[in-house]
Amino acid sequence: MAGTISMGARREVLSAVAERYRSAGRVEKGRVLDALCRTTGWHRKHAVRALRRCVADKAVETRAPRERKRRYGLTIKDALTALWEASDRVCGKRLVVMIPTLVPALEQHGRLHLGGGEQAQLLAVSAATIDRMLSDVKVAAAGGRRRRAGFYSAIRREVPIRTFNDWNDPAPGFCEVDMVAHGGTSVAGSFIQTLTMVDVATGWTECLPLVNRDGSLVVVEAIKRAQSLFPWLLRGVDFDNDSAFMNEVVIPWCRGQELEVTRSRAYKKNDRAFVEQKNGAVVRRLMDMAGSTAPRRRA
Repeated sequence: MAGTISMGARREVLSAVAERYRSAGRVEKGRVLDALCRTTGWHRKHAVRALRRCVADKAVETRAPRERKRRYGLTIKDALTALWEASDRVCGKRLVVMIPTLVPALEQHGRLHLGGGEQAQLLAVSAATIDRMLSDVKVAAAGGRRRRAGFYSAIRREVPIRTFNDWNDPAPGFCEVDMVAHGGTSVAGSFIQTLTMVDVATGWTECLPLVNRDGSLVVVEAIKRAQSLFPWLLRGVDFDNDSAFMNEVVIPWCRGQELEVTRSRAYKKNDRAFVEQKNGAVVRRLMDMAGSTAPRRRA
């Protein structure tokens, strides 16, 4: 019979007798083994090992999954949300440094009410945990829109990646570059953009308005204009993965100007903490002030 039974049938027989083998006594286990060896043609030692593995696998399957205990509760998330808003929505790596200063200020003005243990938890939270806990808050703040993953072109692949920790105290002239859209909650149609360039060593910031982002030469002309505004020569530019930067015009032009070109990782805003902070503290704040002081048309 062993010569005609398939491997699938052998596994079915093994699964059927495994529970009986586990609960049987010594004599009964011997009978189960004899019957299994006659049916499958297995050696007795191999049958014993197969039965033990099957019993162990079934025990793992029936065991309830272990849930990871949450370290931070809703109180800490609400506190982080308040701190994030008070800091002009900076990234996690900048916010974690500001927490010891912001917490007493918000408590003084009645924005936070934390116990001793909760305050200790808040001061111990890491930058990665901040970004993870605030991920849904940031999506809601952006109008419920997540940025879609784009086509990872050959140009992107050939540009080396630089993270937040890779700057290593650079000389003046190395800039993080980003583009801020002023289209409100909709990206349809044409609207003004702001090209932000931040010198990593000094924090010197230049904001250049762009009527639109159509055509890569617009970005090239803006970088040329920024070069005349900085009091030192540009040495390098660090872009994100936007197609406005990662294209066959901007990258070759930068290299032709002997600029070191790098890029951040996709969806890792902490890699570009310098320019992201200025996007909130300078560009968006300036636009909010301009919008609040603009004359309103009567109906």
